[in-house]
Amino acid sequence: MAVDDDWESLLDGHPIFSQSNTVTSDDPLELSLSSLQNFTNDEESDDGSAPSGRRRVMCMKDADLIVACRSEVRMTSLGDAKVSGGSQRTYKVLHTPNIQFNIHQICLSPNKKLLAVAGAFQVTVIVLPRSGFSKMVTSRIDCKSLQIGQHYHTSSMSPVAKIDWHPWGEAGSTLLVMTVDGKLREYDVSSDPDGPRKTLDFISEKKRGAYAAVDESEREVASFTFGKGKADWGPLTIYALMRSGDIYAICPYLPENSSIPSSYLHALECFVSAKEEFVSENNEVVDESFSTLYDYQRKFVNGLLKQLPDGVPFPSSSRSISIHAPKSFGGKAARQGPFLLQPSPPELEGSPSGDATDIVYLTLGSAFMDDEADSEVSSLASERLGVLLIAFQDGRVDVCLDLEKVEARWDSKQPSPGGLPMLAVYEVIDLGFISTLAPGSGYPDATTLDLLQGNHPVFHPDPIHDDTVYAYHAFGVHVLNLNPIFQNLAAAMKEEDEQTLKETVQSSTHTTVQAILSTYSVERKSSDPVTSVVIPNDVYLTYSIFILTSTMRVVTFALNLRTESLDPPEPSEKQHDTSALPALLPASGPPAYVSLLTTQSFALPAALSRPMGFPTIAKLSLPKSHSIKDELRLTPETLRYLGTVAERISGEVHDAVIACHALKSRADFQKQEYERLQKKFTEIVVRAQNVAGPRKREIQERAKKLQDEQARMLGRMDRVLQALIKKASPELNEHETRWFEELQRMKAQVQGVGRYDQDSLKSRIRQLQNEFERLLPSLKDLAKKEAERKAQLEESNSGAGVSYVKAYERLSKEESTKLENAMKQIVKLAGKLEISGLSSPPS
Repeated sequence: MAVDDDWESLLDGHPIFSQSNTVTSDDPLELSLSSLQNFTNDEESDDGSAPSGRRRVMCMKDADLIVACRSEVRMTSLGDAKVSGGSQRTYKVLHTPNIQFNIHQICLSPNKKLLAVAGAFQVTVIVLPRSGFSKMVTSRIDCKSLQIGQHYHTSSMSPVAKIDWHPWGEAGSTLLVMTVDGKLREYDVSSDPDGPRKTLDFISEKKRGAYAAVDESEREVASFTFGKGKADWGPLTIYALMRSGDIYAICPYLPENSSIPSSYLHALECFVSAKEEFVSENNEVVDESFSTLYDYQRKFVNGLLKQLPDGVPFPSSSRSISIHAPKSFGGKAARQGPFLLQPSPPELEGSPSGDATDIVYLTLGSAFMDDEADSEVSSLASERLGVLLIAFQDGRVDVCLDLEKVEARWDSKQPSPGGLPMLAVYEVIDLGFISTLAPGSGYPDATTLDLLQGNHPVFHPDPIHDDTVYAYHAFGVHVLNLNPIFQNLAAAMKEEDEQTLKETVQSSTHTTVQAILSTYSVERKSSDPVTSVVIPNDVYLTYSIFILTSTMRVVTFALNLRTESLDPPEPSEKQHDTSALPALLPASGPPAYVSLLTTQSFALPAALSRPMGFPTIAKLSLPKSHSIKDELRLTPETLRYLGTVAERISGEVHDAVIACHALKSRADFQKQEYERLQKKFTEIVVRAQNVAGPRKREIQERAKKLQDEQARMLGRMDRVLQALIKKASPELNEHETRWFEELQRMKAQVQGVGRYDQDSLKSRIRQLQNEFERLLPSLKDLAKKEAERKAQLEESNSGAGVSYVKAYERLSKEESTKLENAMKQIVKLAGKLEISGLSSPPS
């Protein structure tokens, strides 16, 4: 059984996906023109079943699946279900009496012990049961739950836009709640779940008595996300997205009680120090406001570094340090924005426009990382490109590069240096909602376009691959793979030539977009909105994706893990050190062997290449009310849809046939090449055996003969050379004779005429050496006595005899220098006269 079929059989019909008993026929589980009003009613005050907004009602805790159905939270173990082969299809209900509202969002804490649930207005935190809960007999498990912000999150207050846990919250207990009115409240669940520890305002207050033509969508928050980075202010940045598409940021933001890696604090200190050094070196060019800004940043970083415990040097292995927001630094972080999008992203053709719905921040690290460097050091030092994705109701997705990263700024009376922040719009993606609502060539009518008002695309990043993100919405699920962009930009940033860099960026590829699930019925003009996407990140579960619709129908796909490059590794220098070997030049003329295959590696045809494992045509998941057994009504929309699908299928069949022929041709070539290589290998083996057998002995004998002949020729050459010398000059000339006589005279003068010649230099040197050795002990005694006398004089009268001692020392040094020079001259003269046997002078 295939993996995807296995999960399909395990989850299909699982009771955890059964509808709640409280569901009535009036509940709008299906998005259609008749139920559109229920999806777009923003004035819902009773926390209705489906007001518009974010949906996420399913998540994973290791191998446990958590699903929220209306006001009920269910939990089951997929690991046990997989081991049992689907025989144990049970779930437990987490009994939480505090939850009396329909759950729209659930979010698991970083420590996987707490679950935050939110409705349209209320927020609650549930303490999850420990592992092994599935072995309990009862179907209900009593769990402790805490109401969050009872006075701030009620039906009379602003609705909840998004909830999320801060990744650096201490003990994983820092919950952030963003409401539509732009207030982001921080709650420390472990200490005070009722009152927020901090409140950030992303919407400025309206001035009384002033009139401003501002659209309401510019003052309503749709979503928020955390920034990322390694050695900058990215992790301390929060981005907020307005319904109008405006983006604001607040930096720095740090939870009241946080746990930060020590390596990040040291890297941030180096970043701020580099900024200060740049300002000091370019003080005449840089504005003074930058100096003030970096002074504030230095004070903030110093407030964090003071909390580091002793014995945390840098560089060292990173560890989490408990840090509190600096209280000595009383500045309020400034709201930065709105961001300037350059160039301005264009509207989609035929789109009635729509509100922004979600934002996500992705970072690129692997494409820029140096493979030869250490992983931890390389991740800190390598360039990490930030990308912001913004989704809209009409299916538009803006891909923005964060080239000028946000820095920490605080409110002040002086104008902010640098102006408004900027994002570079790389491309605009069309998810195809308009073409889905209008199959064929024409545009949809106004009534069909109204379905976009109930659409709310939400991003879900892949937990394994940083460059992959899933967008689920009212009409299905799309996967966005940014790896082609990242790889091309990484290659461009590594280019040193500016012209090459410009050409690489201009020829950049686009994001790979693929629809993997479609829930829109062309016949009924209705859809089951997707409410959650989950990707298990557990070693005991298969890498796959689970998609849940509003009718509690689950669809699964098996995903493919990306493999590393198949290219062989570079040989190490220790194993293959060929630096001392001469270069082997290729032989002139045609090569000895020509392969039938090309030099480039074979690539699979595009029709058969599915790196992510998804089918090329999106899987159709129609509402359960629409059965295949029902009579199919042929309408123009149905015929156009069937024609489009049939055309795509026939095209893919044609491409598959072409790819099959290409593979068959490649296989035939490889078979022929294999036979040729076998024959050539046999020839090489025969030649090698000949070289190792009789051929080797023949070569050795020939080499020995060559050596003997070489020795004989060298001897003959020496004899010929001697004969030529005798023939050219048989007798010595006058100058040579006088030179040899002079040498004989110098030798007699140095060594003497006889054995006992007392006038020779050798005898005189020996006498001088004996006299020196005889006088040396007396001189040493005198020097010792002189030192004692000098010490006594210094003790008796420290001020007397100083000039005498200095004069004596000066004369002694001069005599010692003369004696050393004389000895050097004697040794040098003896060397020239080739006199040996002289002992070394005494030291």
